[in-house]
Amino acid sequence: MKRISHRMAKVKGIDMHIAEKGQGPVVLLLHGFPELWPRIPKMKPVETMELAFGEDYYVCRFQEPGVIEAEIARAGTAEVLMKTLTDRNPDLAFYATKYSQKGFTGGLNYYRALDLNWELTAPWTGTLVEVPVKFVVGDLDMVYTTPGAKEFVNNGGFKHHVPLLEEVVVMEGVGHFINQEKAEEINNHIYDYISKY
Repeated sequence: MKRISHRMAKVKGIDMHIAEKGQGPVVLLLHGFPELWPRIPKMKPVETMELAFGEDYYVCRFQEPGVIEAEIARAGTAEVLMKTLTDRNPDLAFYATKYSQKGFTGGLNYYRALDLNWELTAPWTGTLVEVPVKFVVGDLDMVYTTPGAKEFVNNGGFKHHVPLLEEVVVMEGVGHFINQEKAEEINNHIYDYISKY
């Protein structure tokens, strides 16, 4: 099996870590906070942030720089992660080590910069996603369960913005961290989809 090669790339002034494997057309897998890139290949179970902090609490709580970081440090990184992610996750020690070294600030800054993100992406407002897409979502995902989201995805609104949408899969009993909660099923969806091309 081919090993993963690592490199850094400067993208719009940000140093990005890239982990590459294989040849051929690019399949881009992105992770989001609190996940870390090494978990993508394994996709171990992780509970959602919503279970730990509630639907709105965590976004508001992150806004004051330094405050939540200090609370996490006081409580202990491993303890916070165990409550946030899962108490049975074999990768808990990995997360705890990494977040103890670097802290949570990078991930928390995403929520602090929501307004700026809207400003930066404004030039692409209305732009269509014009690549083939298979959309997989959990029926318990906090975004999918937002009022109006299901109707948008399933009744044509999403297809309007993603004209090459080929399939929508709604997985039962799955939340926001779908690749962590149902790793094998997600791997199969990805493999089956990219095998068509």
